[in-house]
Formats: sequence, structure tokens, C-alpha cells
Amino acid sequence: METEIHNLLANIWFFIISLILILYVILDGFDLGVGILTLFARNEEQRTLMMSSLGGVWDANETWLVLLGGALFGAFPIVYATVLHALYVPVMAMLFGLIFRGIALEFRSLGRNKALWNVAFGIGSMTAAASQGFIIGGLLGKMPIVNDVFAGGVWDWLTSYSVTSACAVVVIYLLFGTTYLIIKTEKEIQAVNIRYAQIASMALIVLLLIIIWWVPRLHPYVLDRWAGSPVAFSCVAALLLMAFVMIFSSLRNRREFSPFFWSVVIFILAFSLISLSYYPCIIPAVISVQQAASPSKTLIFMLTGIGMMIPVMLIYNGYQYFVFRGKVTLKNVETVSY
Repeated sequence: METEIHNLLANIWFFIISLILILYVILDGFDLGVGILTLFARNEEQRTLMMSSLGGVWDANETWLVLLGGALFGAFPIVYATVLHALYVPVMAMLFGLIFRGIALEFRSLGRNKALWNVAFGIGSMTAAASQGFIIGGLLGKMPIVNDVFAGGVWDWLTSYSVTSACAVVVIYLLFGTTYLIIKTEKEIQAVNIRYAQIASMALIVLLLIIIWWVPRLHPYVLDRWAGSPVAFSCVAALLLMAFVMIFSSLRNRREFSPFFWSVVIFILAFSLISLSYYPCIIPAVISVQQAASPSKTLIFMLTGIGMMIPVMLIYNGYQYFVFRGKVTLKNVETVSY
């Protein structure tokens, strides 16, 4: 009975952490995507509009990353320790990237050398996004672990699979960023981002196909997962294909809100397809969700805290987006300090 309760709690926490990860990727993803896009802005006016579109919301979005780290540390300490040990380099690169982009966004309007802060913001965003992709690719690749301890080297995370994962994360963030800017901007800059969103969507299709082809070759047990539930996985794949059709349709018809909605749907379906393929392993072919979970008392105690934090954070995020709704234009950009 105790084992069944522990397994249930472990699965609940696996779902909660997956939910937090999804929320972080969506909310901070468009932040990072916009940051990367500033590197390709045609002029200073476009760059200012892009950065001003993030005013008032970007810092709160990163709070989900803090919550993700805390939840992972408490619920799955083995995974947390393994990630820090095996993926120390990309984790530190991600943190430095987030720090630099935050400093650049705040000091851009105060410093004399605005071009320097522009580059720092773009490079910081790119570094953070790519590092997150390397973390995911390193974690889901073939990680050498002996007796629940990482037994590899400092650069074992750097593989062709992790490079592909990094490219996929950067592209999905670019898709979030472009579709967010379609909502927040108008005229020429909106038209430019519609074209960028179409390119990002096509690139994402290619990268997802490569990853889906690659996964069972890294971890053959995934084929058994697919064969065991062919209808479920086929349905998710069909829905993913439909979501891509819908985003191309909405972009072609120049819709404003639909492209961002469908980009979110695409990410959730792709995340579900890949995570369900690996389940019940939280570190593929090495450690299961149940093995990595903390004792039942710890998981129950944490549920009370997370049950209060997530609703409060969602309400706060929702209030922010309500307050800062509407288009960003050159007329109102002077009221924003970016």
C-alpha cells in the first residue's frame, strides 16, 4: 500500500513539474524569442518597439524557472543533483545569459552606449535559450550514470543530439517571440514577424522530425512504448500535424492572436509526445520517476505549498498581461523605460 501511494505521489509531482516547465517555456520563451529577434531588427525604432513589448512582464515570467528548480530539488533530488553535476556548463551559461539580458534590458535606456546593451540583450537571450536546449538534450541523451551518480566528463552533454535539441529550443522560442510580436505590434514590424513565424514553423517541423527519428535510436525501449499504445501516440502526432496546418493558415490570413495560440498548442503536443515516449523514465533508460522521487512525507508536505503558489503566480501573471495589454507603438513607447 505504501509503495502504491508513493508511486501515485511521484506521478503527481511528475505532472506538476511538467506543468511548471510548460508554463515557463511558454511565458519566458517569448521573452527570449523577442530578445533573439532584436539581433535582426532593421533599425533602432524596431528594436525599441520589440524591447518595449516586454516591459512589465519579462521579470515575472522568469519566476517560473525559480519555482521549477525548487520543485525539482524537493521532489526529485537525484535528478536535480545529476543535472547540476552532468550539465554544470550549460546550466551556468543559462544563468549568465539570463543575468546579462536582464541587466541589458534595465540599463539600455540609462547607458550612453545603447548599441552595447542591444547586443548584450540579444546575445544573452540566445545564450539562455541555447543553453536550455543543451540541458534538455544532455538530460534526454545517453547519460553515463552509475549507482545514481553521474560518471561522465564535463563535456559529455555536448553531442549531436543535444545540438539538435538546442536548435529546436531556439526555434520554438523564436516562434513564440514572432507570434507574440504579431499581437503587440502593427504595420511593417508585424508583417516582418509574420514572415519570420512562417520560417520558424517550417524549421521546427524539420527539427521535430529529426528528434522523433533520433529518440528510438538513442533509447530502443521507446519503440516498445509506441507499440504498446499506438492509438494514443498516433492521435497526439495527428493533433500536432493539425496544429501546424492551423498556424500556417492563421499566418497566411494575418490573424493576430491565433498564431501565438497555435504555437503554444504545438509546443504542448510536442512536449507530450516526447515526454510520454520516455515515461516512466525521468532520466531515460536509467532512473524512473518512482525511483527518483523523494519520500512520501516530503512529497505530501510540498503539495500544500505548491498548491498555494501556482494559483497565486497564475493570477499575478494574468493581472500583468491585463494591465500591459494592447499594442506597443512609437507614440506610447516613451512611457516605457526601454
